Amino acid sequence: MSDRPTVTFCGAAGTVTGSRHLVSFGAKRLLLDCGEFQGLKDLRARNWASFPFAAAGIDAVVLSHAHIDHSGALPLLVKRGFRGPIFCTPGTADLLELLLRDAAHLQEEEADFRNRHGRTKHTPALPLYTLADAEAALRQVEPRAFARDFAPADGATVLFRGAGHILGSATVELRFAAGGRLVFTGDLGRYNRPILRDPEPVPQADTLLIESTYGDRVHTGDPAADLARAVQDTAQRGGALVIPAFAVGRTQEILWMLRQLEDASRVPVLPVYVDSPMAVDVTELYVRHARSGDADIRPEVAASRNPLTTRQCRFTRTVDESKAINGVRGPVIIISASGMATGGRVLHHLAQRLPEPTTTVLLVGYQAAGTRGRTLQDGAKILKIMGQEVVVRAAVAMIHSLSAHGDRDEMLRWLDGFTQPPHATYAVHGEDEAAHAWAQTIAARPGWTAAVAQDGQTITL
Repeated sequence: MSDRPTVTFCGAAGTVTGSRHLVSFGAKRLLLDCGEFQGLKDLRARNWASFPFAAAGIDAVVLSHAHIDHSGALPLLVKRGFRGPIFCTPGTADLLELLLRDAAHLQEEEADFRNRHGRTKHTPALPLYTLADAEAALRQVEPRAFARDFAPADGATVLFRGAGHILGSATVELRFAAGGRLVFTGDLGRYNRPILRDPEPVPQADTLLIESTYGDRVHTGDPAADLARAVQDTAQRGGALVIPAFAVGRTQEILWMLRQLEDASRVPVLPVYVDSPMAVDVTELYVRHARSGDADIRPEVAASRNPLTTRQCRFTRTVDESKAINGVRGPVIIISASGMATGGRVLHHLAQRLPEPTTTVLLVGYQAAGTRGRTLQDGAKILKIMGQEVVVRAAVAMIHSLSAHGDRDEMLRWLDGFTQPPHATYAVHGEDEAAHAWAQTIAARPGWTAAVAQDGQTITL
């Protein structure tokens, strides 16, 4: 039997959610990411299934970044017996404080809703995990700086490099004392974006796990021009521009772009409501990290006097403040989570504004199969929201090029940073079509080989 390290794909293989990769070397077990499954019902059901490994047997978790599809199962892992450290960058650690508590709150809130309305097959309906589980997971978080080696367990060393995806996002280089180098991209970001620095190149890897979300396409268009057009149209029609936006990363980028457009007189100055307590907290966090000179934020953001706010920006936290937006008529911009319209306050704004033909819903990110965002993107005339069927008379537009994921050409540019091809490359974190197209593109490069990771597959490094 070989004593070489192995990787077992326990999630984000054949899908873009549930990132979990089990690394085994000697008697040690590391988990690269511990994400929650999102989207289609069959995927979400996997969150309730047993892990394909013993939670108590994991020595440490190494996180690429804080997005819930990469971190959201941490409270569940702790609930089921994990007691080791959770390593991540300082930016990721700060975001986890917000995201895991919010995820737990939503779990408890959904269980309570189902119990009150009798919408449950089990009595009583229980949350996947609780706030107490999230707090326990947070106590196990141990931040580590970019560009500094650390040992997550005996026999291995990890190095974080900037991935350019969201605040704190990192690629993970894992070197084994017995020999071998595994690199995991997490989610690779974009080049020449307004807030975060470019993804850092990685010079060497024996085995590479690379995301494939947009491995079959190239982002097209000018996002600033597309956003300006949507704002101008909103002003002319006197309606609402509703932007379902991820609280982390996307909301901040939209605010930055709106302010630049305002300052350049490319759009009229309209009231902007950021209606998401999470997005408000995250925006403050981004500004704080920018002011402190965080390694993955561009210096021009820190130098700006008002980096992440528009001229008529209102940040709303309370329920009453959110409800008051319902009475706002005339041209208005409402930015609210969640980005795929799977939950959150944006559902209330969509329920009210979708029947109005003067409304524009602007989708500004990837919309996973099975989400309301994807349903709108696909042209639905009826959208089910909170048990009610809502007529869609609003216009639906999309800015594809605002994605925080690198496209095919940007990921190829990142691959150019290797001094020589890895011995093996596996495409993870992508739907089947995108993952297979991306693996074929990689394999067409001289000296490169690539395959699509299969769910449950174990590879030897």
